[in-house]
Amino acid sequence: MSRLHEISYEFVEFVPERLEPGVLYISVQYKTMAHLCCCGCGKKVVTPISPTGWQLTYDGKTVSISPSVGNWNLDCRSHYVISGNRVHWGGRWSREMIEAGFARDRQAKQDYYDTQTSRERSPSPSPAARPVSTPKARSLLTKIKEWWSREVR
Repeated sequence: MSRLHEISYEFVEFVPERLEPGVLYISVQYKTMAHLCCCGCGKKVVTPISPTGWQLTYDGKTVSISPSVGNWNLDCRSHYVISGNRVHWGGRWSREMIEAGFARDRQAKQDYYDTQTSRERSPSPSPAARPVSTPKARSLLTKIKEWWSREVR
């Protein structure tokens, strides 16, 4: 199989054991995405969704994930961005670039969790200051948007 230039998606509760080429499996409940490497090597790529990891954007028709997927631990060392169901290929990274990227990721996680810890120490707003929500029927897309807005805070 050759490099992919387009990928489809499937929302699932659990990522299946057997992945189909060209499909990005998205488990909102378990905050993870998985697909076979877009280079065609057949290796499984797991991208957890988190404020300091990969972000998922779903516009109702297409998906995008950010940042790029760098499969630095696979033999293929492929590097690509998925945007609007399209696979945009990036260049190869040197060992130094990979190590610098890992260091930035570690620092971003540290900064994020340090900020979360300091927020937890701050007093929370009184119950009267919290918005009241009313029950209503919600579509899957609405639920995903609500979940997503909570995760990026």
